[in-house]
Amino acid sequence: MKSMHPFFLFKYQFRLLIICAIFGLSQPISGQNVEEAIRLNQIGFYPNAQKIAVVLGEKETAFELKDAATGKTVFKGKLSEPRTNQHSGKISRIADFSSIRKAGKYVVEVPSLGKSAPFEIKNHVYKEVAAASLKGFYYQRASQELPEKFAGKWARPAGHPDNKVLIHASAVSNGRVENSVISSTRGWYDAGDYNKYIVNSGITTGTLLSLYEDYPSFCENFITNIPESNNGVPDLLDEALYNLRWMLTMQDPADGGVYHKLTNPRFDGMIMPDACKNPRYVVQKGTAATLDFVAVMAQSARIFKNFENKFPGLSDSCVTAAVKGWEWAKKNPAVLYHQDEMNKKFNPDVVTGAYGDRDVKDEWVWAAAEMYALTKKQDYLKDINFNADQPMPLPTWSQVKTLGYYTMIRFAEELKTDPALTNSLKKNIVAFADNLLIDLEKQPYHTVMGKNAKDYSWGSSSVAANQGIALLYAFKLTKNAKYVQAAQGNLDYILGRNATGYCFLTGFGSKRVMHPHHRPSVADGIADPVPGLLSGGPNPAQQDKCTTYTSKFADESFTDDDCSYASNEIAINWNAPMVYLSAALEALSEMK
Repeated sequence: MKSMHPFFLFKYQFRLLIICAIFGLSQPISGQNVEEAIRLNQIGFYPNAQKIAVVLGEKETAFELKDAATGKTVFKGKLSEPRTNQHSGKISRIADFSSIRKAGKYVVEVPSLGKSAPFEIKNHVYKEVAAASLKGFYYQRASQELPEKFAGKWARPAGHPDNKVLIHASAVSNGRVENSVISSTRGWYDAGDYNKYIVNSGITTGTLLSLYEDYPSFCENFITNIPESNNGVPDLLDEALYNLRWMLTMQDPADGGVYHKLTNPRFDGMIMPDACKNPRYVVQKGTAATLDFVAVMAQSARIFKNFENKFPGLSDSCVTAAVKGWEWAKKNPAVLYHQDEMNKKFNPDVVTGAYGDRDVKDEWVWAAAEMYALTKKQDYLKDINFNADQPMPLPTWSQVKTLGYYTMIRFAEELKTDPALTNSLKKNIVAFADNLLIDLEKQPYHTVMGKNAKDYSWGSSSVAANQGIALLYAFKLTKNAKYVQAAQGNLDYILGRNATGYCFLTGFGSKRVMHPHHRPSVADGIADPVPGLLSGGPNPAQQDKCTTYTSKFADESFTDDDCSYASNEIAINWNAPMVYLSAALEALSEMK
C-alpha cells in the first residue's frame, strides 16, 4: 500500500498554505495536526433534538453558545462534572445546550479554550449527509462512465467493463470450463480496491433495501442526482438495482450456486479504474455467498414486485434466482471459502480480500427469514435456529443473523408468525439496545459507541452506525424516544463528537478526512476526496503498519493517511448503515 503520489501531495499542501496565508490562518482548517478542545457534531442538530458538545480538560466549568456570524452570546451554561475516558484516561466534560431551538449557525465557546467548529440548528439538518452517503455508491460504480453532470469534478471514464470475466479453475462447472468467458458487468467496487465481493454486497444491499422497507415514504423523495433520477423509482432502489443486476450474473446457471467474488488475482495499484487492464476472474462457489445472495434476491423480489411496470420480469427473476440458490445451499450446506486452501489447488493464486467465514449458521437465519417473508411458507423456517435466547450480535459481513431478526419483526403481523418467536426476537433487540444505554451518562463522549474497546474494530464507524440502527428498531418496538436520542448520539459521533475530532464522512465537517485509502481519491489528482464515503475510523490493531498514527488509545487510533487501510479505508458495507442511520433520523424528524 503506498501513500499519495508526491506531486499530488505537494499540490494539496501548497494549496492549503496559500489559503492559510490569504486568510491569516496559523494552520489548515482540517488535517492530522489539528487538536480541537471542543468536540461536537460539525454539521448540526434538529431544533428539538438533544444538543451537546464535549469539552476536553479538567479546569473549565462554563461555556457559551454564540451566534457564528455576530459573535453574540445566546446561551450561557455550566459544564458537567468531569468524566474519565476509559481508553485514554483523559478528562472531559459535557456542554448541554439542548434548550436552544432557534434555527441558526452557532459556535460553542469556552473562554480559556476557544471556539468549536461552526454548526447549524435547523430542520432537515442531515438531508445532505444522507443524500451524500447514498450518492457515495454512485461513485463506486464499476463498468460505467461517471459524467460531470452527475459526478462533478470527480467525473471519470468507465473502468472494469467486466464483460470478459474468466472462470477461475476453482469455479469450473458443467458448461463453464477453466478460462471460459462470462459477462458480469455493473456492481459497486467493494472498498478502496476495485474488486466485487458477493458476501459484502449481501449485507450492503440488504441494509439499503431495509431502509426502503422501513421508511418507504421518505425514500420516495430521497434524491441524489444519479442518471436514473426522475424515472419514477426512488433513487435508493435505482442505486441498489445497479448492484443487484451484477449479483444476478454471479449465479451459476447450471446449478444455482453463487461465486464468492469477482476479482483480480492481486489488487490493482493506486490508479484510476480505466487504467486497470489485468484479467478478472470469478472464483469458487460457496455457501455463505449463496445464502447472502438468496436473502438479497428474496428481499428484492418483494420490493420490485411493486415496480413491475418499470422493471417487467425483474421480481420474477429474483424469485427464481433465490429459489435456485436456496436449493443449491441445501445440497451444499457448508462449503466454506478457504482462500489459502484454494490457492494450493488452483492457479492463479488469488490474494485479494478473502471474506472467509468459518460459520454459516447466521447466513441460514437471514436467508430463511427473507424467503419466509417472500413466500409465507413455513418450510423455510424448518430446522432454523434463531438463537433468540442468546445476546444479539451486531450485523457485520460475517454475522448477518440480526438482519433476519429485523425482517421477522418487520413482517410479523402480516405473516402471522409464531408469537413466541416474534416476542423472543423483540425482547432480544430491546435487550441489546438497553445494554448499550447502560452507563451512557458516564461515557466521556456521551455516546453508546466506544463504551467497549471492542467497538473499535476494523470499520469502527460502521459499528457506530449499526448500533444506531439497532437503537432505532428498539424505538419502533417501544416508542421510547430515549433510543432515538442515543441513535442520534452515534451519528454525532460519526460527524465529529469523538476522540479524534474528525468528521468521518468525506466532504463534510470542519475537520475532514482528506486522504482515505480509496484508489480514485488517491489517483485522480483532485485535492478533495470523493465525497460521501465513510472512513473506517479508529482501529487500535493498526494492521496496515502505517507510520503516521499518533496514538494507540483505542478511540484515537486513526490516521488520515491513504496508507492506512486499517483505519482510513472506505467500504460499501460501512456506507450502507451510514445511509440508513442518517436517512432514518431524517424520516423520523419529518414524522413529528
